[in-house]
Amino acid sequence: MLGLVLGLAGCDDATDAAPAKRLSMSSSIDTIDYGSFGTTSAVDCADGKSLNVAGSNNRLTVRGRCEAVNVAGADNRITVERVDKSLTITGLNNSVTYRAGEPSVDDRGSGNTIAGSR
Repeated sequence: MLGLVLGLAGCDDATDAAPAKRLSMSSSIDTIDYGSFGTTSAVDCADGKSLNVAGSNNRLTVRGRCEAVNVAGADNRITVERVDKSLTITGLNNSVTYRAGEPSVDDRGSGNTIAGSR
């Protein structure tokens, strides 16, 4: 008879540990990728960069003029100074407010709130 034993090293049933926060942001010439969890941050689209948000539970203040904003994460609270071309949300329970611009808005997710200068 062949027996199989599985174990998880370093795991216990303690529940008092705080969840880890992870900050991950990269920027190419035209696109900012934000993939953090549980942060409060300021991001600068400068003059026409695109912003991709894939993280969750973040509070972001986005300065400058974004060409496009794409949100695939969940439970984010995002305020954008200006979105010119498009705002696309595929994530869940996000709140996105843009102060200026007239982007096309495409909410493909669930439970999202979008407010803008319309």
